[in-house]
Amino acid sequence: MKAKFIIPLILFVVLIGFLLVGLNRDPHEVPSPLINKPAPAFNVPQLAKPTVSFSPEQMKGQVWILNVWASWCIACREEHPMLIELGKANVAPLIGLDYKDKRPDAIAMLAERGNPYLLSAFDADGRVGINYGVYGVPETYIIDKAGVIRLKQIGPITPEILEKLIYPTIAKLKSE
Repeated sequence: MKAKFIIPLILFVVLIGFLLVGLNRDPHEVPSPLINKPAPAFNVPQLAKPTVSFSPEQMKGQVWILNVWASWCIACREEHPMLIELGKANVAPLIGLDYKDKRPDAIAMLAERGNPYLLSAFDADGRVGINYGVYGVPETYIIDKAGVIRLKQIGPITPEILEKLIYPTIAKLKSE
C-alpha cells in the first residue's frame, strides 16, 4: 500500500526540483549552438533597396553586429533607442535583419523612429532567422572578423547590456 504513494511522491518531488531550477534561470541566457561557429551564409535583398542584396560575406574582415527586428515587434520598439545610441557610437557596423515583416511597414517604422542601421536585410519568409536560431525578435549577434558568431543577445538591448556586454565584446574582438 505504501508503494502506491511513494512513487507518485518521488515523481512530484523531482518535478518540483526541475521547476525550481528553471525559475532560477535567466530566460535571456539561452545557450546557442552557433556561438563560436561560422555565421550562416545568406544572400537576401536589402530592405530599402530591393534590387541590391546583402550577404554576411560582405562583412568579412570586420567585427559587426546583426540585429534581428520587425516593425510588428513591441520589444523591438522598446529597444530602438538603444540601437540609435549603438549606431551613433559607431563601434561596429550595425546591420539589421528585418524578420517576417511587410516591407512598407518596416520602412515606415525606420522613417518614423530613425534608422540606426548601416543597412537592413529583408528576411520576408524568416528562413535566415531560422538558420540563425532566432527564438523571437529582437535578437542581436556580434560576429567577428572571420565571420564567427561570438555573442547572441536574446531580447531587447538595455543600457546595462550595452555597457557591460556589447561594447566590451566588440572592443575585445577588435583588439584580437
